[in-house]
Amino acid sequence: MARTALLLAVVVADTGLGWLEGTSAGGLAAHAALTALVMALAARRPLVAFPIAVTMALVTGGALALLACTSHEAGRHVASRRDLVLTVVAAIAYPAVLLVPTQRLATEPWPALARVALLVALPLVAGVHLTRQAERLRRERRLHAERERLRERLRIAVDMHDSLGRWLSLVSVQAAALEVAPLPAEQRPVARNLAHAARTAVDELHAVVATLRDSPGLDGVDEVVEEFRRAGVAVTVERSGAARPLATGDAGHAAYRVVQEGLTNAARHAPGEPVVVSLDWQPDALLLGVANPTRGQVRDARGTGLAGLAARVRSAGGLLRVHEEPGGFRVTAMLPVVPDRVEALP
Repeated sequence: MARTALLLAVVVADTGLGWLEGTSAGGLAAHAALTALVMALAARRPLVAFPIAVTMALVTGGALALLACTSHEAGRHVASRRDLVLTVVAAIAYPAVLLVPTQRLATEPWPALARVALLVALPLVAGVHLTRQAERLRRERRLHAERERLRERLRIAVDMHDSLGRWLSLVSVQAAALEVAPLPAEQRPVARNLAHAARTAVDELHAVVATLRDSPGLDGVDEVVEEFRRAGVAVTVERSGAARPLATGDAGHAAYRVVQEGLTNAARHAPGEPVVVSLDWQPDALLLGVANPTRGQVRDARGTGLAGLAARVRSAGGLLRVHEEPGGFRVTAMLPVVPDRVEALP
């Protein structure tokens, strides 16, 4: 509706200008029809309509409203360097043809230059400016929407971790203890399946939470230790050396997974036994360990959980070692830290 009203206004304005200048009825009809066609073309191909409007303005001496509208539309649709060059060439052609051949540039340039400025330059610049403004607003809206999506994902991740994750961790620890408890033979497969299902649920939950928010790093170790303490596992944390930042975010997440996997294994294979988590900061690495007694039972250190953990630590630039003996079990990871800056010698 608005575009149709604009088309009619331009046709009436330019036809009225031609009537005031004494154009014949046939000429007015042809001019009105051509103006309407160019305006319709400007709605779809403004960069093509603009040079046509420039040509009409130069040939007829009128088409002023058409020229202003098509200039504005061309400026709004400049999307590449090629578009800009073609539009500028068409815009320069108007004053060049209008002024130079008639020697108006030397005798009376100001009225012609004012016409060029009002009908071509200002609408064109305004169209380009509005396009840039609209693009900036669209970018801001996209960024705002992306921030809202990230905020919502973080809220969901926190809710899942704080509520569902805590209860699943408790179920996993209790199921691991039930798995190694002295049960009747017919109940052992049920306990084993229950423990496997609980561990799978915990792993899948952590995977989902990791996709919703940044993966937990070394700063999440205290939290996972506290979760196991609430589940009844006696965990002690020992720290030595000056803490330093790990080399990468992957190393931080690997450290978190080492502690989580070590505590899960300890709760499953040695329920009720104390567990020691150690963090030993060296000049070039963090030595991270999880150790617990095994009541004289030696575990299979080639489980899929430890194998996957070893691959994760290697991908973060570290090493994982599993030490088992009749009296105890220990998982040790060496993870890289940020190197010290070497000061230049004087």
